[in-house]
Amino acid sequence: MKQIAGICISILIIFFFAGVTRAQDPIVFPAKGQSQEQMEKDKFECYTWAKQQTGFDPMQVPTASAPPPQQKAGQGGALKGAAVGAGAGALIKRDGSRSKGAGTGALVGGVLGGARQSRQRSQDQQARQQWERQQANEYAQKRNTYNRAYGACLEGKGYTVK
Repeated sequence: MKQIAGICISILIIFFFAGVTRAQDPIVFPAKGQSQEQMEKDKFECYTWAKQQTGFDPMQVPTASAPPPQQKAGQGGALKGAAVGAGAGALIKRDGSRSKGAGTGALVGGVLGGARQSRQRSQDQQARQQWERQQANEYAQKRNTYNRAYGACLEGKGYTVK
């Protein structure tokens, strides 16, 4: 189940990066009257040069530079807490009755276990969001560096690039 969730999130990140890619494509104008054929040839040469200079290929599917953070929140936190609490309560006894102590212990353990699991899930979610922001920022920086190199090459060949 965790693998399916990870795959789904990875696909969403790829679609997000694809959207970023389209938004950052430079606009090229043939300032010296270059033909469409010449412009395509120059764009390909500059694509190749910029890719070599920056190590970034905008035609490749984006990949994460680091694995996503591990999820630490397990399943059944309340249930586990109740079981531990019941065991501890039975040992402590309440009003001389092991069953009352176990019941109270189970209730307190269940509440504490559920709260701990909820807190861990929140921390897991924050770590995942931070990782996603970091990945998006790294991609945007690499893409920006590539676009600067690509634009410089095209400007050197007589195009206006915005």
